[in-house]
Amino acid sequence: MRTEPSPGNLPAREHLPAADAGTPVLDVVIPVYNEEKDLQPCVIRLHDHLKRTFPYAFRITVADNASTDSTPLVAARLAAQLPEVTSRRLEQKGRGRALRTVWSASDAPVLAYMDVDLSTDLNALLPLVAPLISGHSDLAIGSRLSRSSRVVRGAKREFISRAYNLILRGSLQARFSDAQCGFKAIRRDVAQVLLPIVEDTGWFFDTEMLVLAERAGLRIHEVPVDWVDDPDSTVHIVKTATDDLKGVWRVGRALATGSLSLDRLVRPFGDDPRDRELTDVPKGLARQLVGFCVVGGLSTLFYLLLYSGFRSVSGAQVANALALLVSAVANTAANRRLTFGVRGRGGAVRHQAQGLVVFGIGLALTSGSLAALAAATSDPAHSTELAVLIAANLAATVLRFLLFRAWVFPDRRGGTPSPSPVVASHQPVPPLHPTAVRQGGNAYPPLPQRPAAPPSPYETAPYDTAPYRADEAADRSWRDSTMQLQAVRPHDHDPRKAR
Repeated sequence: MRTEPSPGNLPAREHLPAADAGTPVLDVVIPVYNEEKDLQPCVIRLHDHLKRTFPYAFRITVADNASTDSTPLVAARLAAQLPEVTSRRLEQKGRGRALRTVWSASDAPVLAYMDVDLSTDLNALLPLVAPLISGHSDLAIGSRLSRSSRVVRGAKREFISRAYNLILRGSLQARFSDAQCGFKAIRRDVAQVLLPIVEDTGWFFDTEMLVLAERAGLRIHEVPVDWVDDPDSTVHIVKTATDDLKGVWRVGRALATGSLSLDRLVRPFGDDPRDRELTDVPKGLARQLVGFCVVGGLSTLFYLLLYSGFRSVSGAQVANALALLVSAVANTAANRRLTFGVRGRGGAVRHQAQGLVVFGIGLALTSGSLAALAAATSDPAHSTELAVLIAANLAATVLRFLLFRAWVFPDRRGGTPSPSPVVASHQPVPPLHPTAVRQGGNAYPPLPQRPAAPPSPYETAPYDTAPYRADEAADRSWRDSTMQLQAVRPHDHDPRKAR
């Protein structure tokens, strides 16, 4: 798996900025390969829809995956005719490679993609990106498996899609419902940190991205979509399914071994005063207790099996020491990963050394119990030995948890300042003039607006654009402003339009 350095932890979610004039808020990528017939009607239809319905500036990027037909010429012609359309040529195939390349270079704060066949109803596009613009979610996906979705496709594809998602739920504990729908969006600040650790460059790219995002605790918003299958799709189902299963195995192994550092994706709460840190309150105690009890129960069973095996070839003291040593190493590794959430290999040797010290204390308790039993009776029954060891292990377990929590895996977040971004203080925004924009404490003229779409023949005049205010954000390296549209009251109406 990829382990490139990342910019660091993500900042708190905020309403996405209204970028500088001319910078789009949304960049929709259409990855294509030999789509000379479908590309032009797709782009024209998407462009017309965004012009009519999307309230922000946008861009459509055609990502050509080494097409061998006239697809690059069609993309170049569309880019010349429509100012909101651009094209990007890649000399290697792979949908994941195309999305990574275009998203990494884009300056739009919201990045999306959709398949060239436009199987998904475009009315779901604004609901898809709205939670990302508002700061509520980090990623958004269209779902064909929602109860309220309306889907038209053959039984074969339906079976494959549902079987694949069941595999993801059973093997990777995925909770999102539809990994393969070609209708997804992501915030740019999240993509900058998440994409470097996504390894796949083909069809498994977005599944891997979703699994890692979910494991890191990022918020994924699902939108029910209306979807009509494209009977002329060129996707090779067998090869794609094989590659997806290989990807599931690779990602599952990486997550199980802890070789992925997902801490870089941790995002704090917002700037609401209710989210401020509380002092002298233990963090995650209930979850740690549950995890420790589960690991402890499994370790006890493992220890008893080992003891029974060693006891058949050695004495009680030797069998106890060997069984406790092996189970202690496994117990420390399991608690490190599952109970206390320590990932990666950093400090693993030190943790095992400290775990061996804890093991020595447990050995003293259990060995002392066996010595006391031997002093009480010269030939104790095997069942009596097991009962004494279980009681001694219970006492050692309580002490082991306290030592693990306070000494081996202490929570140092409260005592050591962290270089990662902290939760911003909740400060009121100063009032602004409706037609002014405040940046860096100075007032500027309003940003230029995208030209309005031609008026509908059913309207006498276009509506006025709601005034807005923007403020420069301080948590990103590029200039941001937070857009806040004025709310429309139920009784507001356009005086120029008759009821």
